[in-house]
This record gives sequence, C-alpha cells and structure tokens, in this order.
Amino acid sequence: MENRLAELRSAHGLSQAALAEALGTSRQTIISIERGRFDPSLPLAFKIAYYFDTTIEQIFTPDT
Repeated sequence: MENRLAELRSAHGLSQAALAEALGTSRQTIISIERGRFDPSLPLAFKIAYYFDTTIEQIFTPDT
C-alpha cells in the first residue's frame, strides 16, 4: 500500500516522534508506515485521517 503520511507530516511541521505521540503509537510504527513496510490497522488509519482532517483514501492507496 502506498501512502502520503510523510508528506502530510512534513507539511504540518511534525516530527515522527510528535506524530506518534499524538496518535498514541510508537515512532517505529510511523517510520514503518511511511516506508511502506507496515500497513496500519483500520483504527490507526482512521486516527491518522482524523488527525490530518482528511479521509483514509486521501492518505492510503492500494499498490497498482
């Protein structure tokens, strides 16, 4: 799955650690999602979308 998490995080001036803390997860989880090594759970994907005031589909897209 591809994602725009790093782009959104940078646009909001957030570090990986700050985003992780805001979402109640670990920095390693954020790193793994950004690198495409880990797909977030549905609840975490909703938290991410809510945090950035957007939809899951605007952040995460299936591999083509």
